[in-house]
Amino acid sequence: MAGPVQSIERAAAILRLLAGGPRRLGLGEVASSLGLAKGTAHGILRTLQHVDFVEQDEATGKYQLGAALLHLGTSYLDVNELRSRSINWADALAARSGEAVRLGTPLEGRVLVVHHVFRPDDTLQTLDVGALLPLHASSLGKVLLAFGAAPLEPVLQEGLEAYTRHTLTRPEDLRRALAEIRDLGWGAEVQEMSMGDAGVAAPIRGHGGLVVGAVGISGAVERVCDTQGRPLSSLIALLREAARAISRDLGAARW
Repeated sequence: MAGPVQSIERAAAILRLLAGGPRRLGLGEVASSLGLAKGTAHGILRTLQHVDFVEQDEATGKYQLGAALLHLGTSYLDVNELRSRSINWADALAARSGEAVRLGTPLEGRVLVVHHVFRPDDTLQTLDVGALLPLHASSLGKVLLAFGAAPLEPVLQEGLEAYTRHTLTRPEDLRRALAEIRDLGWGAEVQEMSMGDAGVAAPIRGHGGLVVGAVGISGAVERVCDTQGRPLSSLIALLREAARAISRDLGAARW
C-alpha cells in the first residue's frame, strides 16, 4: 500500500494553519510555524493560490484562505444532515430567545460550528460558521464531552488551556461539571471562554439516541444569566425544546 503524499500533507497543514488564526500570515510565518523551508512553503502556497484555495493580499503579500475553499466548505455544510435538519429550529430559537444560536459537532478535538444564527438585532456580529471552539471551555463542547460524542481523555492529555480565570483547568473540576451536565440534560459556560459572555447548550440525538451534535444559545452574561450567574430557566426551556425537535427530525426515539 502506498504511503501518504508529503506535498499533500504539507498543503493540508498550511490550510489548517491559515484556518486556525484570525489574521493573514506571511510566507515566513507559514514556513516557521510548520518547520518548512521558505522555498517549499512558497511553492505550495503558489499552487494553492493557483486553484483559489489561498488568496494573497496585494498590499502586504500575506496569505488567507481563498474563495474556492470556502465554496467547498459551504457545499459540505449544505449536505450535512445535522445542519439541514436544524436550520428552521435554530432560526426559531434565535427569534424566541433574542440571542445567537450555534450548532456544533466534534472535529479533531474541537467543536466545529456548522451553523450560526445571528442575534436578531442590528448590532455588528461575526459569522462563526467553520470556527473551532475548545471542548472544555464552551457549552457546546462540554455537552459533547458529557454525552460521549467527543472523547474526554485526549482533551485531558492535551491539557486544559485557561482562556479566562473562570475556565475549568483541573481535570477533576471538568469531570464534575460533565457529570452534572449528564444529570441536568444541558450544559453551560459562564465567562469560561471569553469574559462577559455566557452560553447554554443541549445535546442533539440521532438514530438510536446517540448524541451527534449540540445546539446552544450564546450572548452577554447579563442577558443569558440571572444576578447569581445562573443561566435563565426561560432560555433553558426554549433550548431544550429546540434540541428535542431537532432530535425528532433526525430520527431519535429518546432524548
